[in-house]
Amino acid sequence: MRHLSFKTKAANEQIVNRDWYVVDATNQTLGRMASKIAHVLRGKNKAYYTPHFDCGDYVIVINSAKVKMSGTKMTTKEYQTFSGYPGGQKVETAKSLLARRPNAVIERSVKGMLPKNRLGRAMYKKLFVYEGAEHPHGAQKPKELK
Repeated sequence: MRHLSFKTKAANEQIVNRDWYVVDATNQTLGRMASKIAHVLRGKNKAYYTPHFDCGDYVIVINSAKVKMSGTKMTTKEYQTFSGYPGGQKVETAKSLLARRPNAVIERSVKGMLPKNRLGRAMYKKLFVYEGAEHPHGAQKPKELK
C-alpha cells in the first residue's frame, strides 16, 4: 500500500495577505482584549499560520483611555521601569499610567503576549494605539475586529 503525503505549505511573502482591523477599547477588559489582539498580530487567526514567519495582520486600537480592568487592578497593579542606575527604579500604578499615557497600558499588555525575539518585534510594529476615536489609517479600510 502506498503512503499518501499531502504537503503543508509554509507561509511566505507571496501567500500572505495582511488585513487591517480596528478595535474599540471602550469598556473592554484589558487582558482579554490584549490576548485577542496578540492572536491577530501573530496570524493565528489564519489557516496558513506558520510559527517562524510573520503572517499577522495590522491592528488599530482606538479609545485606549476608556479601557477597564477587573477587580482592584486599577489601584493594585504596578508597572515598573528601571534606568540601570542605583535608585533608578520607578513604580507606577495602572491608574496613574492610564491617566498619563493611556496607550502605554495596551501596548505593554500586548507586547508581553508576543514572542520575545526579532519576529515578535516585527509583529509589534503592526500595532497602532490611539487615545481618541480618530485614527489616520482610513485609507487602509480597516474592518472591525469582533
